[in-house]
Order: sequence, then structure tokens, then C-alpha cells
Amino acid sequence: MPDSQPLLSTLFAEAFRTLAPKRPVPEVDVRYYPYAGLNHTIRLRSGRVYVRLSDVFKSAPLNVHRALAFILVSKLLRRKGAPSLYERVYRDYAFSPEVLRASDLARRQRGRKMVSSAQGRVYDLGRMFQRLNQRYFDGRLERPTLTWSQRRTRTILGHHDDVHDTIVISKTLDSEDVPEWFVEFILYHEMLHIKHPARLINGRRYYHTKAFRTDEQRFPHYHEAQRWLDQVARDRRTLRARAA
Repeated sequence: MPDSQPLLSTLFAEAFRTLAPKRPVPEVDVRYYPYAGLNHTIRLRSGRVYVRLSDVFKSAPLNVHRALAFILVSKLLRRKGAPSLYERVYRDYAFSPEVLRASDLARRQRGRKMVSSAQGRVYDLGRMFQRLNQRYFDGRLERPTLTWSQRRTRTILGHHDDVHDTIVISKTLDSEDVPEWFVEFILYHEMLHIKHPARLINGRRYYHTKAFRTDEQRFPHYHEAQRWLDQVARDRRTLRARAA
């Protein structure tokens, strides 16, 4: 495994020479960083490339580091994707049980989940959770930490964090303009992630399995909720177009 900055930089230089043979190879600074999870970043600043790899990868074999180098350089060069061989090598290692456990441990120890309150200005997530739990889960789900988001996010309306045992719902939905059944649907969707944990299949995590989707469609306002989600997506595209 690479244990020095020069060796790591050599791997990235190799990726640049292979993927962009007509361009000069930039100076590359590669270091491990104590991210809260399995994150890796690559940035170009003033002609120099800065790479930060999750320190969870310190013990990764050389071929995994090489694969990651090609994946990140492809991203920086805005290529459609790294060769499938490298994607497969990376996934096989990154989604192994040992690495997933190390990543979750890093998130638990280093990550900080911002929590406000389950009681919003209009809706109470605690009462809503209890009602949904009894109606759809026979009261069997252990209540996680429930909180409204710190900001009014439009991109992500809900999120279940299994590491911190938390469900976050976007503050955007805590409004009299949003019907209660739609807030319930978003919370119900996140509760289903507790009932149906992600499955690891061929080195990839699948969150919305067939069983998940079947249960999701039990919600009486499911089709209306899908139309609302489509409208939210259209509104986001409109906002981006106006900003441009």
C-alpha cells in the first residue's frame, strides 16, 4: 500500500498521462484526511492539483489507490467516467464489510449531526412519527432522533442517517402551504429506510429495493405525492434557470 506522499502523487501523475496524454502533467499534492466517512476530493488551484483521500483508505492495496486515482482524475477532467475496471476495483474494496464498518465508525466519531427540534412552526414530527408507526409498522419502529433541517432545503426533502439514527425533514415543508399528507409521505419514506436497510449487491448499496417500493406504494396519497415531487423538481429547475 502507498505510505508516502511521493508515491501517491506518482499514481495520480500516471492517471493524468494516461487520460490526457497531450496535456502537461500538473504538480499533484496528495494527502490523507480524516473525513467523517468515505470521502475523497480533487481540486485544481493555480495550476496545481490538490487531492485529499479518506484516511480510511490508508491500508488500501496499491491497485485500489491506482483505481481511485483514475476515478478522481476522470472526474477532474470531466470525463464521463473512469474505465469500468477501475470502478469495479474501487467498489469491491470500498463496499467490503470491513471498510464499510470503518467508514461508519469514522462518521459516528467525527461527524456532527445538526439537530434542532421535532416540533416545527406548523407540524410536529414526533406526533406524525407516532401516528405513522402505529398505522403502517404496528408500532414496532424504534423512534430515531427526529428534527427539522437547519435551512430550507429544496434539493433534499428528507434524509435518514442510520449512523446517527436520525431522520431530518426539510424545513421547507413546515409550512401551511404544504398539505400534511405530503409531509407524512416524506417522513414515511424515511421511516421505510429503517424497516428496509440498504442491501449490498455486487459491491453496490441499494436503498430502494423492490420490497421498499412495494411498501412505499401502500401510502394512500402515494400518486398525489409523486405529482408533488415532480412539481418540486420543476420548481428547482426554474429557480436554477433564473439564477443563470
